[in-house]
Amino acid sequence: MSLIHSDNLTPKPWTDIFTDDTCIDRRKCHRKVPMKVLALGVGRTGTASLRKALERLGYVKCYHMMAASVENPPDCLMWHDALIAKYDGVGEFGRKEWDQLLGDCQAVCDWPACAFAKELIEAYPNAKVILTTRDVDSWHASVMKTVYWRVSDPEHKFVSNFSWAAGMYYPMLNKFFETFFRGDFPNQGKQVYQDHVDEIRRLVPKERLLEYSIGDWGPLCEFLGEEIPDTPFPRGNDMADFFSRCRTRNRMQMLNSALQAVTMGGALVATGLAATMAFKRFVR
Repeated sequence: MSLIHSDNLTPKPWTDIFTDDTCIDRRKCHRKVPMKVLALGVGRTGTASLRKALERLGYVKCYHMMAASVENPPDCLMWHDALIAKYDGVGEFGRKEWDQLLGDCQAVCDWPACAFAKELIEAYPNAKVILTTRDVDSWHASVMKTVYWRVSDPEHKFVSNFSWAAGMYYPMLNKFFETFFRGDFPNQGKQVYQDHVDEIRRLVPKERLLEYSIGDWGPLCEFLGEEIPDTPFPRGNDMADFFSRCRTRNRMQMLNSALQAVTMGGALVATGLAATMAFKRFVR
């Protein structure tokens, strides 16, 4: 088996009818629009709301973890390749690959993108950079109850053994936590958060950087040179919604897998019957 995960993309099973995932092979894509905004704050700092806000301002697609987890799961294979290239030194992941993965996006936010702050800043030197921030204690508590729970969720792990989509997402999500959070989010998470903030401040000139606490159009629009919309600032991905969405996702993937198993079982039975009939005709 190839060490490059994106070499192992398999077609979406036709039995995956309970989810709306797409199966776009990003390796066949290229940059269509310029990258304008790199939002490099870690997840659970309002990144889902920021995604909605940037798209409301007219930025063509803002990439977010949900683009890989529930929209186009094959993206997870490329993110996994990026992680092993950076942290394990296996393979290469440079501007060409970023343009393939993010080529139809003018903005990117959330994780796993935040793990590649340096690489994305170097790849897109003309993009403005946003650093979403939050009180580190409340942030850590939020992640423990949401995304870290998702990483350690036994049901999610179980589903990943059978589901086409979860089989790509679950390993990538775990690889991200093992590498970016040094394999110990409960004890290392807060320090990684602070180290990440410090790194962004070192990497980005002040005139290109907005340190931003989600909730007000003003600072965001001023920084980007956009007019303030006449609609409230969007909200998204609160804790209750996170749990509900993940549980529903698990159930739908289980149904996909069950339908595939039943279909394969039926095909095997049909094949067996056909073989038996052919044998009987042969021995007559």
